[in-house]
Formats: sequence, structure tokens, C-alpha cells
Amino acid sequence: MHRHADELAVPLSRLFDVHVDPHEIARCLSHDPLLGPLVEATPGLRVPGAWSGFELVVRTIVGQQVSVKGASTIMGRIVQRAGRRIDGHPHEGTAWRFPTPRELADADLAQIGMPGKRVETVQRFAHAVATGALPIDTPGADREHLKRELLAMPGIGPWTVGYVAMRALRDPDAWPDADLVLMQAIARREPSLLKPAQQRAYVERWRPWRAYAAMHLWNGVALESGLARGG
Repeated sequence: MHRHADELAVPLSRLFDVHVDPHEIARCLSHDPLLGPLVEATPGLRVPGAWSGFELVVRTIVGQQVSVKGASTIMGRIVQRAGRRIDGHPHEGTAWRFPTPRELADADLAQIGMPGKRVETVQRFAHAVATGALPIDTPGADREHLKRELLAMPGIGPWTVGYVAMRALRDPDAWPDADLVLMQAIARREPSLLKPAQQRAYVERWRPWRAYAAMHLWNGVALESGLARGG
């Protein structure tokens, strides 16, 4: 294990965003009347990253307009159709390697359970990564360039780019535009902010930590939902 420690340290620190100072985030967000109670309730909350930006983007595209359960089912089919089985693995459900960008770009995904346009988006993205045109997992790659290139792809909109920027590109100021849960959470906490334009103007005050503001809002909704269910 020790011989792999150095190799694992960088991706793990990136995964958990450990280089970010939570006190600096709290200084920015805790005094906001809308976010303050959420920051106080969950101090030190971090934006979770992803081990593979490529896999995260694929999962995000597949999950567009379907339930979490439906997206998981389709992802399982994609992995078994395009990925590789791990010989001798004792558990069938996890006995597969996620496909490489080239494997996914070249795979036959007919009858996979996704609309044809979404299949095209997944494979267009995989091809761009495979050819090096979209270095999603390359350390030091230009974050703004990647965001522009993603947004220019048919089938990928502002919400997807914002979410990917939060988790894969590690942009602490990313904001998943038009996220329904975030919009409802903001309006519920501040009834004067009902219109999208009003909300966009308001969230500007959370720069440069809008990704963390989104996490606090999502976390607040999750906690409230758990309490409503008696959890």
C-alpha cells in the first residue's frame, strides 16, 4: 500500500477538495441570511469530486430526464456492453471495468434503453475525450475551455456543464443553472426570490463559492426530506 500512497494522495485530495479552506468559505457564506443557517448546521461541508471526470460526465448525460434508478439500470447495461469483465471477480454486480473513452465511442449502444439523441451525445463526448480534443481528466487542463467545449456539444446544456464543473473540473464557483431543486429551495427560504432572474442576481453574492452554496442548499433539502419521512 505504501508504494501507491503518493499516487493516491493527489486524486484523493482532489476528490475531497481538501486544499480548500472551509473557514474562508464560511466567512463568505455564513453571514448570508439565506445560507447562514445551513452553513451553521453543517460546517465544513465540501463539494464531492469524482475519481474519473469522464465517468462522471457519462453518468450525468445518461441521467438527464430519468430517475436515479433508471439511470443506474442504463449505466449497468452500458458497462456490460462496452466495458470489460474482471476475470475471477466474486461479485457479478461489480465485476466490470468502466469502458475507456475509445471503447465507449466505438461500442454498439443500440437498444440500450436511451433515446437515440442521448446515445449520440454520450458517444460524441467519448470520442472527443478519446481523441484528446476534450482532456477532461488531464491535470492542468484549461477549465474554462473545457466548459465552453462541453456547452458547445449538442445534448449538453448549462445545467450539465455547471454540475460537471462542480464535481469533475473542481470549479468552486460553478453553479448548475436552472436546477429545479435549488430554485425551489431558494424560493422557499426567501419568498421574494420567485423568478429565475431574481435568483440569478441574488446568487451572485455567493461568488466565488457558488458550488459550495449549491451543496449547502441540496444538503438542506436532503435533511428536510429525511425529517419529513421520519428519518
